[in-house]
Amino acid sequence: EMADRVASSSRQLTAGKSYNQQPFIGTFHSLGARILRAEGRFLGRSPNFVIFDDDDSSRLIKKIAKSFDVKGEKLKPAVLRSKISAVKSGSLETTDLRESKYPDDRLALKVFQEYEKALQRNNDFDFDYLIQKLVFIFRKNRPLLKKYQSRYPHILIDEYQDLNNGQYEFIKLL
Repeated sequence: EMADRVASSSRQLTAGKSYNQQPFIGTFHSLGARILRAEGRFLGRSPNFVIFDDDDSSRLIKKIAKSFDVKGEKLKPAVLRSKISAVKSGSLETTDLRESKYPDDRLALKVFQEYEKALQRNNDFDFDYLIQKLVFIFRKNRPLLKKYQSRYPHILIDEYQDLNNGQYEFIKLL
């Protein structure tokens, strides 16, 4: 619906003018996926990477967690997934897990590190990484950031108050 409205408004505003650049309309994740398909080589990914959904991520985390079971204690995949998601969104730092007095936190960090390696090895991204990895690339590669800053000189965000840390950083960089 939004795309139709913008297209209609653009036609009215640009009637008789030679302006053919249509704005990108989509979610943070769809924009992240679009940019990563073009620039994923900076993360060792090819353009045909697979995007993991929640079920794919949960299965991989369970598999990795099983390999880290210590003294017969099972790590709860839901708790691990929550901590991993918090790290990816920027609301939890890996140093917090590394320096935690709780063994489960340190174990969660190991599972997280193995999870990242498995995704890279298989040319995959999970949904959260569509934002987080893009922020990482933009921070490390200023010319690439400048390219996308010029491509998207204006950004309109619906429901700005609902941004998470990763989305905020992404937009702040752009």
